[in-house]
Amino acid sequence: MPDSPTKAQNKAKASATNSPETRQTGDSSGKRSELVQTAFRLFYQQGIHATGINQILSESGIAKKTLYHHFPTKDDLLLAVIAYRDQIFSQWLLTQLQECASVEALCDAWFMALDDWFNDRVDTLLGFRGCFFINSSGEYSEPDHPVLLACRAHKNSLQHALKKLLQGLMDEAAATVLSTQWCLLKEGAIVAATVSGNKNAARDARQMAQTRV
Repeated sequence: MPDSPTKAQNKAKASATNSPETRQTGDSSGKRSELVQTAFRLFYQQGIHATGINQILSESGIAKKTLYHHFPTKDDLLLAVIAYRDQIFSQWLLTQLQECASVEALCDAWFMALDDWFNDRVDTLLGFRGCFFINSSGEYSEPDHPVLLACRAHKNSLQHALKKLLQGLMDEAAATVLSTQWCLLKEGAIVAATVSGNKNAARDARQMAQTRV
């Protein structure tokens, strides 16, 4: 008796999943992800220019040919790393802001999330070593360099997301003002925590922000 359409579809899916082409694609995607994650860890801990391609290859266990298949240049790899960190950081931070029913609650959540990050209470972000986007921008100072533009896009995206949350609680003009102020305080707190070692910088910034709510 011939297979039903559903059984036939399942067999086709299983065959496609187990085909050499599919396995090769999956392996390639996994190796790309491993390269990006390894590169991020090393770039974040050591700096971009201080980290060589050979160290990334050694610690990831991936062949040089595979690296250059995915990333022809180190800048191409770095841009992928920036996109990776942007996704993880933005998802983490914005998750902390959900369900805030007032501007005061949103203010508290915004800065206390930073406090958790500064004090190494966020496993998904690794140990705090400053802002990866600020750090990267410092190594690529040309105003139109793709790395600098990607870092700027991350900052702008977070401010836009914060503004949208605030607009649900106040008018657009006020939301624009507060989102700008909170993001400036955020950047200052990051620098204070990184350079001065002030791990209470986010709490200090929150106090400043609360006077304007």
